[in-house]
Amino acid sequence: MISIGGRPVGPGHPPFVVAELSGNHNGSLERALAIVDAVADAGAHALKLQTYTPDTLTVDCDAPAFRVGDEHELWGGETLYRLFERAHTPWQWHDPIFRRARERGLVAFSAPFDPTAVEVLEKLGVPAYKIASSEIVDLPLIRLAAGTGKPLIISTGMATVAEIDAAVTAARGAGCAQLVVLSCTATYPAPPGESNLRSLPLLSALTGEMVGLSDHTPGIGAALAAVALGACLIEKHVTLSRADGGVDAAFSLEPAELAALVTESRRAWESLGDTVIGPRPSEREGLRFRRSLHVVRDVRAGDPVTPDNVRSIRPAGGLHPDAAAQVMGRRFVRDARLGTPMTWDLIGG
Repeated sequence: MISIGGRPVGPGHPPFVVAELSGNHNGSLERALAIVDAVADAGAHALKLQTYTPDTLTVDCDAPAFRVGDEHELWGGETLYRLFERAHTPWQWHDPIFRRARERGLVAFSAPFDPTAVEVLEKLGVPAYKIASSEIVDLPLIRLAAGTGKPLIISTGMATVAEIDAAVTAARGAGCAQLVVLSCTATYPAPPGESNLRSLPLLSALTGEMVGLSDHTPGIGAALAAVALGACLIEKHVTLSRADGGVDAAFSLEPAELAALVTESRRAWESLGDTVIGPRPSEREGLRFRRSLHVVRDVRAGDPVTPDNVRSIRPAGGLHPDAAAQVMGRRFVRDARLGTPMTWDLIGG
């Protein structure tokens, strides 16, 4: 178990649900603050930003290598610089967004993309850091974030086992003692069939750390499945309405869907229970209503036992239904009324 902003995260606790604001503010601080309120109203536990500018991520270049492929569903043909210009959250917005989040009871943190972002976020007192999938190979950035002594969340989209091991080793070596490793498909939106959630236990075994899911698939199905496979943290992009458009809107949850994720992920976690087979405590009353053999019409001593006067019915309390063949044809040794549980002492040899 670790603690992020005073909230416990681990297998013994409900999944920690992180709402990613990303570029869904659509260039409006007022919209960003409205998303914060919607996230809080939905019951999520944390709000996450991304801290970068176009110039800290790339350069304004129109060469093919600096363009998103034309085949991309959302951003095809766009230059990286223009995309990041649209999607970034201005650094002067971070303080009011974080303040609103804290006022609404949310843990607020961010993903830094370069050392200047870490510097800014340290001044703002963030309680944790996220390393984005594309930055998993930036080991100096990981060491810098880990060196703050704060919890670290690392996404593993596109990463090989060797790259994941290098990132985890770098984080630990720089002093990180609280780490969560997230499975991720770094495609936007991500096809559910490429989530490979069965790898979550393997990811945990390989890293020795708690695991979670950074999910870009539509809906909440993948996230709930991840909980069943050990995910302690779920991250999803959130918007006020997909119909409003925006950089990430197509693969973001709306507030009602986020609320469903919070509720259903907790139920999924509760449903895991223990590795026990047998009657549950809540089933105790139900055990009384299993079938058993009962007298189903008044009988007198000397009457034979027949299918007309003894049947397998609810409730329990009589002989096991499988005893029917052994009692048929025998005779009652005393009178019995309808509803009497069938017992061996009611019949002769």
